[in-house]
Amino acid sequence: MDKSDLETYQVQLSQVQLALDADPANAELISLRSELEELIELTQAAIAQQESAAAVAASSSSTSTSKAGEGSKKSAAASASSSKVWSAGDECLAKYSGDGQWYPARITSVGGSSEHRAFSIVFKGYNNTELVNAAQIKALPANYQGPTASAGNKRKLSKAEEEERERKKKKNEKKLESKAAKAKEQQEKQHSWQKFAKKSEKKGIHIAGVSGTSIFKTPDNPLGRVGVTGSGKGMTDVAPRIKHKFEATDDPNA
Repeated sequence: MDKSDLETYQVQLSQVQLALDADPANAELISLRSELEELIELTQAAIAQQESAAAVAASSSSTSTSKAGEGSKKSAAASASSSKVWSAGDECLAKYSGDGQWYPARITSVGGSSEHRAFSIVFKGYNNTELVNAAQIKALPANYQGPTASAGNKRKLSKAEEEERERKKKKNEKKLESKAAKAKEQQEKQHSWQKFAKKSEKKGIHIAGVSGTSIFKTPDNPLGRVGVTGSGKGMTDVAPRIKHKFEATDDPNA
């Protein structure tokens, strides 16, 4: 385990914490956070042990001491050159690992130790995220106007990004085809209903909602109810049932 692993774990922990802020009750995220915290503690202990062993070895050799002094001077110079303190939400220029060019980006989270910061950034206009160090980001120039529309300055998409874009394009085309088919089917049903209503009107059958009538029209009968077809007319009279009576006759042929 080294400091790069520790920086990676800390960035991952910050991303999980952001996700937990949006969904505090997510059990998987809570478990992942506890695992990352344990990994960070173990990595820090291993690094401390390695540093203490290196310090003991350095004390027995003057050459090692001089090299350590030179290394500290270099790290001090590097920290002085990168004096800007970056935080989440800052705009910057970041180096894309695909072609080594600089593109406008936004910092989404900051992790790592104070000496070795790690930044999670998202490139503007592409929405792909990368993990970079302090040497791979820099401040925007004072006269920076944003990315130009020329094709020469546009970042070339990777094969995976081109495949993803093509997949989304085909998916959108299928959605449009499905919507067009549903709209056509709806129009055909509407046309069929209108044709049926016209035929019914010619036969003297009036359908509510057709030919200017509506089921929500106020009925002429004061006892009628709006929206209830045939209300206010009362019950249909039913003829009473009569039991048939057989009468005796004197017909000899019966």
